[in-house]
Amino acid sequence: MIRSMTGYGQAEGTVGALRVVVDVRTVNHRFFSPSIKVPGAFGRWESDVREAMRLKVARGHVTLTARAERMADAPVAINEARFAAAAAQLKALVEANGLSGGVDLASVLRMPDVMAAPREEDDTGTVAELVGIVDAALDALQRARAEEGERLALVLRQRLEVIEGALSRIAARAPARIVAHRDRLRESVRELADGVAVDDVRLAQEIALLADRMDVAEELDRFQSHIVAFRATLNESEGEPVGKRLGFLLQEMLREANTTGSKAADAPILHEVVGLKEELERIREQVENLE
Repeated sequence: MIRSMTGYGQAEGTVGALRVVVDVRTVNHRFFSPSIKVPGAFGRWESDVREAMRLKVARGHVTLTARAERMADAPVAINEARFAAAAAQLKALVEANGLSGGVDLASVLRMPDVMAAPREEDDTGTVAELVGIVDAALDALQRARAEEGERLALVLRQRLEVIEGALSRIAARAPARIVAHRDRLRESVRELADGVAVDDVRLAQEIALLADRMDVAEELDRFQSHIVAFRATLNESEGEPVGKRLGFLLQEMLREANTTGSKAADAPILHEVVGLKEELERIREQVENLE
């Protein structure tokens, strides 16, 4: 499946009494490289989070950040013993100093350590709740990566069409340039012979050897077969990530382009080969973005 290595996904949910937001970002990397930042209360579940990431992301530098905050309706803890002690102390102060009025609830609750929200680690839910949110964020990430991957695949298909056009022009030019070299060779031999009889059979053999050395038909056939394989890989809708396979096919295409250039001995074909290499480099830059 074609997926970009660049993407973003977010999901939120509850873990115990906490509202948790998970953000996942990915950028290019040759291998799976996770980076996890979670609240301290979730630290003991980091290995579970990493495994969830590994199952859904094959390649790329993946940064996962989880933020947690207590929900507004979360219960508030009141230390009843401290409440009673604070109330008694305030009442005694009122009586001892002859103050008017009694001791009200608000005054007692404002006393230190009487009321406090539960500590985050006291109610952090379960690892399944956290991993569920992580999975949802990863699913959103994968959808974004798949959409970007389709856009990249479209660009790659367009580049392949440009390359096939160049291959067609090389194939059309190749026979003519062999004929031209044959004629030049015959003319050069006549000039060097300066009237001396030339063995036509030997000359024909040399011309045949020259034609064989300059023949690029096999290179063009292999190049075209790599394009077919490349296009078939782009069209796959299921299976493993294809970025590495496409990179390998590109290397094979470049090898055939170099061999064709070394055999060319012809300015128009060399010009086409340079164009081929430029297009292959453009494709390589895009393939590096694919998982």
